[in-house]
Amino acid sequence: MLRDDLSNGTYSPGTTLPGEQRLAELHAVSRVTIRRALDALAADGLIEKRAGSGSVVRAPDAGSATLAADFTTLIPQLVAMGQSTTARLLSFSYGPAPDVVATAMALPQGGRVQTAVRVRLVEGRPFSHLTTYVPEAIATNYTEADLATTPLFRLLERSGVQVDAAHQSVTATLASPDVAEALGVSVGSALLSLRRVVRDVNGQGVEYLSALYRADIFRLEMSLNRVGLGAERHWEPVIGDQASREAPE
Repeated sequence: MLRDDLSNGTYSPGTTLPGEQRLAELHAVSRVTIRRALDALAADGLIEKRAGSGSVVRAPDAGSATLAADFTTLIPQLVAMGQSTTARLLSFSYGPAPDVVATAMALPQGGRVQTAVRVRLVEGRPFSHLTTYVPEAIATNYTEADLATTPLFRLLERSGVQVDAAHQSVTATLASPDVAEALGVSVGSALLSLRRVVRDVNGQGVEYLSALYRADIFRLEMSLNRVGLGAERHWEPVIGDQASREAPE
């Protein structure tokens, strides 16, 4: 809603937002909802609420980083991003796989996994919240200290895993209290949600990733070409250089 308007340039830095009543009419919501949204934007430093003069859009901090990835070559770009940013390990444990993870990875009933939660930072700012699940038989080949300093894909390779394929999907979600605290955003802030299942050469699931990205720092892009003739003319994504592709993190 309002956060999207700020991110897409509808309201540029220095602009005074319309009043609460007008915003409520524009977005077909109550003034209470608008007031809460403004409070969240102010808490995240996106606007400044000035008594008597309304809410003013703040300019991004000088030098603040914004990351972008092409959806058609997302996995190799996320790998490169993992090598150029830093990570903070929040938790590391072993236990039975959650049902959704066990089903996606085709694990046996009661199958155990190593679960790790990390926050990735760019220039000291948290931009992604990563939860990974790896079968226990594989994860015992590396330590908590290893995961804190080495990309997971490298650890899987070191454990003898031969990664063959991956499937991922991207949706949207809202920040829960624990994720909001870790990413430094307000509860309920919009996040990009990425789910990825990585399989080895035998088709066995070796990693399940649930990643959440701050929409104000990370965005997905796609280049399209208009191709074909006549009634068959259509849009087609531009695929990046195949030689630059890498395996997933």
